[in-house]
Amino acid sequence: MQTILHKANTRGHFNHGWLNTHHSFSFAHYYDPDRVNFGALRVLNDDIIHPGEGFGRHPHDNMEIITIPLEGGVLHRDSMGNEEIIKAGEVQVMSAGTGIFHEEYNASKESHLSLLQIWIFPKEKNIKPTYDQVEFDKTGAFNQWQKLVTKDEEGTLHIHQDAQISRTFLSEGKTLEYSLKESSYGSYLFVIDGEVSVNGSKLGKRDAIGINNVGKFEIHAKKDAHILNIEVPE
Repeated sequence: MQTILHKANTRGHFNHGWLNTHHSFSFAHYYDPDRVNFGALRVLNDDIIHPGEGFGRHPHDNMEIITIPLEGGVLHRDSMGNEEIIKAGEVQVMSAGTGIFHEEYNASKESHLSLLQIWIFPKEKNIKPTYDQVEFDKTGAFNQWQKLVTKDEEGTLHIHQDAQISRTFLSEGKTLEYSLKESSYGSYLFVIDGEVSVNGSKLGKRDAIGINNVGKFEIHAKKDAHILNIEVPE
């Protein structure tokens, strides 16, 4: 097993007033040659957006974009004709493919919005753009892995890559095993909240660890924890 530890306070950080953002990988004005991507995982941004603020109309292409609101709701509009609010508990996927324009705002005029945005390189370029969102029952993630995003598994959101995103709410004292689809793949574990240990490494809130060259691994919860696992081809 090979691991790479990314502590929360080592991420790129910018406070733009309306947006307080942390970048796990190089993005916009943040560049670290050792943190450009993790396999097919290109971006993991941890954003807090002020009430009524957001990202105006802008383009994307050839990227699988996954948005996970943690608190509040995202008002989304795009050039495919979608206009939706994605609330905490829901997950949104957008395959940008040949190209789309979209905009994202905090749907509330009173409360802050907290969200994670994930970009994954597609397996195939220039596909027809697609959009979907689903609400997931969190009880399906208590002390077990709940798949949110896969290539084509039933009951999940689909992206154009042999990757999968899972989550768990792991109770203090519990240990949970994860088996990778392929030993040549890697997992990027992001601790949304709580405290865990993985392969002797202690991780707290917003810490992350990349894991390679292993078929399976275990996570032990030191405190109640909410964990996101992004498995991607290398």
